[in-house]
Amino acid sequence: MKTAPFIKPKFNGTQMVMLDVVLALLPLVVIACLAYGSLVMMQFITAITAAFIAEFLFSAFLLKKYKTILDGSALVTALLLVLTLSPLVPLHIVAFGAVAAILFGKILWGGLGKNTFNPALVGREFMSVFFSSVMTSSDIWKIKGLVKTTPDQLFQITDHSVMGEYLSTILYKTSGAVGEYSILFIVLGGFYLLIRNRISWHIPFGLLAVFTLLLWFPGGEQLRYSVAGILLGTIFMATDMPSSPATPNGKLYYGMMTGLVIFILIKGGVEFEYMSYSILLLNAFSHQISIQFRPSAWGDPTDWKQKIEPVFNLTIKILGATFAVLSLYYYELIQYVVFLYLLYLITKFNFSFSKKINNAI
Repeated sequence: MKTAPFIKPKFNGTQMVMLDVVLALLPLVVIACLAYGSLVMMQFITAITAAFIAEFLFSAFLLKKYKTILDGSALVTALLLVLTLSPLVPLHIVAFGAVAAILFGKILWGGLGKNTFNPALVGREFMSVFFSSVMTSSDIWKIKGLVKTTPDQLFQITDHSVMGEYLSTILYKTSGAVGEYSILFIVLGGFYLLIRNRISWHIPFGLLAVFTLLLWFPGGEQLRYSVAGILLGTIFMATDMPSSPATPNGKLYYGMMTGLVIFILIKGGVEFEYMSYSILLLNAFSHQISIQFRPSAWGDPTDWKQKIEPVFNLTIKILGATFAVLSLYYYELIQYVVFLYLLYLITKFNFSFSKKINNAI
């Protein structure tokens, strides 16, 4: 028996949403390939191929669905995964991350739309745990000598003028993860998704406003972080529809708390993973946030006094989880969280999720 919805939009379905995300990401892919040539191209090809194969095989074998490969979500996951990596991450680890993202980030939750966590970030954390010696090595970030097209070559600037430095910072800066080379194209991609109603302004605004405000506190100017990395995660990952709250006020609170958690983690000494940890941690509370910020029924007055206590308790829970993550990071025990996640997901799929595969939610 088929399940609802029975009426589906002709030009606004999953494939169109994914196409818009791909179009928003495409300039970042082009810039990355311009910077590091075949090195990055092979990462994209490897991730996309591995994601498509994993999507088809696991979806067919575990979910008994054979056409999910056509919805475009595997392509988006593969692109986002590579955009969070260094160009020097070996291809077999990239393939492993793509497969882990599809299997443990989406399929075992019951498929597209049912995942609690962002699949690309799940894949990235699996890579960090199972290939920790490579992923946590500072050597994979020594990429300066591998640049194929330097900013000077691109802008035809021979002297280090103010304009040259400005263009390099905003438009084309070849340091950091693959998706961090152009702040301008990250922001333009975000505006495109806003115009197309694929994301709302609430999460990016709440996140960036709180994080920027906290930087004004004493010591904030000394923190080390990547502006492009935070923008990339804010626009393309924190706004992931299945793993973020559904209501406008919930999205705003979710964005604000993500900005606060990012600040706490950076302040606590988390170096490369602060964005992944923050988004994944808030993903875990997304459902509770949606419940606490659900709108009142039409005609019923909103009792703000009754809402304050549960929201306060939820905030305490999120802050408690943040300091727990910080402690695990400090004592190098994060890998056990991934192992527990693995055990939980396999158990839940066998006893619960597999029986609800055909449910709409």
